[in-house]
Amino acid sequence: MAEEKKHNVIPPRYDLDAKWDACLDLTIRRFFYSSLAGAFTGLLLFRSPTTRWASVAFGAGVGIGAAYTESSYIFDGSPPKLSPNVSAGPSGSAQEEQK
Repeated sequence: MAEEKKHNVIPPRYDLDAKWDACLDLTIRRFFYSSLAGAFTGLLLFRSPTTRWASVAFGAGVGIGAAYTESSYIFDGSPPKLSPNVSAGPSGSAQEEQK
């Protein structure tokens, strides 16, 4: 019977239920905390109710965006490693002029 259970175990890489649970938890927490930070910032910095609500909405948007980015990393794997395209600098003629 223990052998049957070993065959039915889904590897963590393919376990979509765990990934969805993690993404929903992450989205709810980031939305709440970012909205709370926006509300606190709005209370400190703004006097008009309209600008205070705009601050809350901005915080909520930042939280949703951060959660979306993290969730895409969870579903697609690690983010692509981008190497910066650093040029070697100007050609030798410009370096000779500096000397």
